[in-house]
Amino acid sequence: MIELEPRLNMAPPQIRHIHIMGICGTGMAALAGMLKASGYQVTGSDSGVYPPMSDFLREQGIEAASGYGPQNLKPRPDLVIVGNVITRKNPEAHGLADAAIPYLSFPQALAHFFISSRTSLVVAGTHGKTTTSSLLASALHQAGLDPSFMIGGIVREFDANFRLGHGPHFVVEGDEYDTAFFDKGSKFLHYRANIAIITSVEFDHADIFADLDAIKGTFRKFVAGLPADGLIVAHLDDPNVAEIVADAPCEVQGYGFNPDLTWSLADVRAEQGMTRFQVHHLGEPWAELAVRMPGRHNCLNSLAVTAVLHRLGLAPKQIDTALSSFGGVKRRQEVRGIERGITVIDDFAHHPTAVRETLAALKEAYAGQRLVTVFEPRTNSSRRAIFQQDYVSAFDATDLILIRKPLPLDNVPVEELFSSTQLASDLRARGLDARTFDDTDTILDHLMTTLREGDLVAILSNGGFDNIHNRLLERLAAVTK
Repeated sequence: MIELEPRLNMAPPQIRHIHIMGICGTGMAALAGMLKASGYQVTGSDSGVYPPMSDFLREQGIEAASGYGPQNLKPRPDLVIVGNVITRKNPEAHGLADAAIPYLSFPQALAHFFISSRTSLVVAGTHGKTTTSSLLASALHQAGLDPSFMIGGIVREFDANFRLGHGPHFVVEGDEYDTAFFDKGSKFLHYRANIAIITSVEFDHADIFADLDAIKGTFRKFVAGLPADGLIVAHLDDPNVAEIVADAPCEVQGYGFNPDLTWSLADVRAEQGMTRFQVHHLGEPWAELAVRMPGRHNCLNSLAVTAVLHRLGLAPKQIDTALSSFGGVKRRQEVRGIERGITVIDDFAHHPTAVRETLAALKEAYAGQRLVTVFEPRTNSSRRAIFQQDYVSAFDATDLILIRKPLPLDNVPVEELFSSTQLASDLRARGLDARTFDDTDTILDHLMTTLREGDLVAILSNGGFDNIHNRLLERLAAVTK
């Protein structure tokens, strides 16, 4: 066991060579690219370096060692950035402690090198962070404000999850997950938000938070860190959000469907591939806006972005143009392909609330089509029994539910694990057609016997799911040949 405290005792001009431990994570690789573009020599290490991340790093001119060890710290770097994946037992972490090299966590480094010199726009919340932060970054870009950003998903407009612009704003997805093995505080606490969006507060991340009160506690710390001249745009339809912003040190503008809020939605409707909605500001009609994303939840995300853009001086017409041109985020209601008249959609949803909202949005957007849902519980939380009952009402919008049995979590008692068999039984008791499968291959076999022209297949997982999307499309295409 080792004890480390984050340290950086030199000014940035003295830093030339930066080494990143855990460089193949999505955020870490993005940070590596930003540092390389800023003129630093960047190296890294990870447990396995393989495509597509190895290709990305090679294109950036970044050397990455496969496997961890003290040898990766030679020649000695000026600074080491330690990823969340690194544990106290990691041999390279021991080498770092022995060598006494200055080091930072990922969020500390992001804040130190890129956010601190800009206006920090942080999007936080249990749900909707990636879509909302992507929409905000895209809108600022459309308005000619040349923002920088770091986001947890690939923004279609840029085909990247990061960008270094020359404008005054940095948009960052504010993750409540812990920072590093030596810092168990949430990542978003390091980003020093000037303007924050809080989309929702629910229990999640059962591997690091004991309960909802623990989640609320870290969000209260985040709120307390805003400056007196800052702004919080808060989804006050959510009582948990209302609770954690009650003692905010700065202005709070509420948004939601409640007409008494600063910003409210009305007349949400789907028309010709767009979702249109009326925006009311301070109780008065303000503008009609539209986005190319289905669902009330995406209208709420758009409304939060509208409030921030209004604060930054954009006019309603500029905001409408920016929102309506947004192309979306990969793995968020992403159409992966259409074969034999069957549409295959990929989505990241895994929390029961996200599953419910995503499926309801798809059912509305693809009215009249049969909705087949394939669900893989993969996160630490979704593989525990904590959401067992919440999932029972999350699939009401779908016509057929295929559930992959999850891999069990180590060191978690059987009685505390999620049961796909129990969920399928409970769903059938509600009159839904639900089935469980041991593996991806048997799911694909069943899909090939049950799918018909006009079906919509929504595949929900926060992982790769054995490349099920492409494999399904390839098998469907083969049938037509």
